[in-house]
Amino acid sequence: MILITGGAGFIGSSLADKLLAQGEKVVIFDNFNDNYDPDIKKRNISKALSYSNCLLCRGDIENVADLDKAFSGRKIEIVVHLAARAGVRPSLKSPVNYVKTNILGTVNILEAMKSYGVKRLCMASSSSVYGNCSARKFSEKLKLGRPISPYAATKLSDELMAYTYHHLYGMCIQILRFFTVYGPRQREDLAINKFVRLIQAGRAIDMYGDGSTLRDYTYIDDIIDGICRAMRYKKTGYEIFNLGGGDPISLKQMIATIEEVLNQEAIIHQKPMQPGDVNRTISDISKAKRLLGYSPKTTLKKGIINFVQWKKENER
Repeated sequence: MILITGGAGFIGSSLADKLLAQGEKVVIFDNFNDNYDPDIKKRNISKALSYSNCLLCRGDIENVADLDKAFSGRKIEIVVHLAARAGVRPSLKSPVNYVKTNILGTVNILEAMKSYGVKRLCMASSSSVYGNCSARKFSEKLKLGRPISPYAATKLSDELMAYTYHHLYGMCIQILRFFTVYGPRQREDLAINKFVRLIQAGRAIDMYGDGSTLRDYTYIDDIIDGICRAMRYKKTGYEIFNLGGGDPISLKQMIATIEEVLNQEAIIHQKPMQPGDVNRTISDISKAKRLLGYSPKTTLKKGIINFVQWKKENER
């Protein structure tokens, strides 16, 4: 049985659908908070809940009692920990909440795993842990320690805490550093979703900086494939893997691609760079390729075409 925290979110629900279709037993754990419309999360898991091998457990990773209910009486074999307060900019406004959810919540999960004898964990981290790294490519071998947002600091702290539990209690842990995930079910506040919606409506989009910032956009299907591969990896007790698209794209290029797919010109308001935003993310995915067989296949244009089609089919 697989427990997915944040299982009703963008990535979590997509993973649940994939695992359930493969016949796995899945527990979806989510608190359905109002960081964004809870009805979106309910729609995300509507397909998953049609499977007899799916169980929904409402709860909060900050609440130990909720986690006890999720673990108790069930043979959980692996936890995929995706629940978190996400986003760089919001973390500047409420860093304490980010610490509570992302650090304390993660420790609560690790403690629950220890208490119930669960030895395997796949945990989402973020490319933001690299900060404004000067390396040509961001490799898992780089020494880190200078995150530039509270969100990044909490994710780096989670990685360190996970290693501690691996060392002390023999847990098998894979840390997955996601690079700018997009695609169907993406949150409405994230760039590609927001830009598509505003451009289609003939409204202006905000472009922070001069458009030269680089992001390693990664399509949801490629991320799900990477997670599934990491879940099967047991050769070592603790590993960190970059899961990126492998082809960094500038903000200007991303906007131009959306314009091309929509056949519609964007109205752009240029604004200053935001505090906490990194200049570029460039993943070195050679380790994930070598050890997991990870190989992202979806180009940005194809991914945006897929997203626009999904959005059209799911208009509310």
